[in-house]
Amino acid sequence: MKTAVLFPGQGSQTPDMRDQVAARRPDLIELALDVVGDDPFARVDDGTRFAQPAIYCASVVAWERLAESGLQAEVVAGHSLGELAALVAAGVLSAEDGLRVVATRGRLMQESGERAGDGSMLALLGTGAAERASQVAEPHGLTVANDNAPNQVVLSGSRGAFSAATVTAKGLGLRAVPLPVTGAFHSPFMAEAVPEFAAALAAVEFSAPSIEVVSSITTAPFDDVAARLADALTQPVRWRETLLTLHAGGATRFVETGPGKVLTGLVRRTVSDVEAVTAEQLEAASA
Repeated sequence: MKTAVLFPGQGSQTPDMRDQVAARRPDLIELALDVVGDDPFARVDDGTRFAQPAIYCASVVAWERLAESGLQAEVVAGHSLGELAALVAAGVLSAEDGLRVVATRGRLMQESGERAGDGSMLALLGTGAAERASQVAEPHGLTVANDNAPNQVVLSGSRGAFSAATVTAKGLGLRAVPLPVTGAFHSPFMAEAVPEFAAALAAVEFSAPSIEVVSSITTAPFDDVAARLADALTQPVRWRETLLTLHAGGATRFVETGPGKVLTGLVRRTVSDVEAVTAEQLEAASA
């Protein structure tokens, strides 16, 4: 059985994240206070700048606990922000360097969104959403930001276009739901954040991976880590294709580690005849 371990992105926060991190890695909380300038766990709902470091820390701690349980992962992947935790799991960078990168990433994405002002995201839900997303996006100047599952896609762009796009979506049998975010993430709206983020990445030492890490931007193993992470700010998250790639590569068990259980649901909607569980479910079963 080939196991793929998955790391969640923004929006997966849970109320107990800080307690879990404090119990195992209080040093990460101290570092987060320093690099964020505030307690990201206390302000997790105040924007990307705080949510990303908090979720990242919880994901790293969850991975450490999972690894200690004896689970052997042959491949790892992360959804957007989750790629940083996946790279830590594979030994490509340290947890501390990863947190510094995430803090910079979250700050730059939030600042870019606030400066752009009108940018936001619109979820498309329903049968055939992945196939029809471009028919909703293109006429209204929107772009596909997250191709999450056959029945769930997220668009990015100007909030002013959402009303007309919602009408188009309805005509195609889809439901459109605006998301409570401060920017048009994974779209050209984030372009101004790329140079500073690329500079921050250039200062990080990356090692060869001990486990294969598949990029959710290219759906292939990471090659130039810094370049792919920088690309991810403006490029779509091809999560549905990433899951299909992992399955085609032989993965038959998908384990989500980190806060929440969003990715487990996406696996079940995308790939059949596989085991999809959270790390907590595995721990409960073994207990």
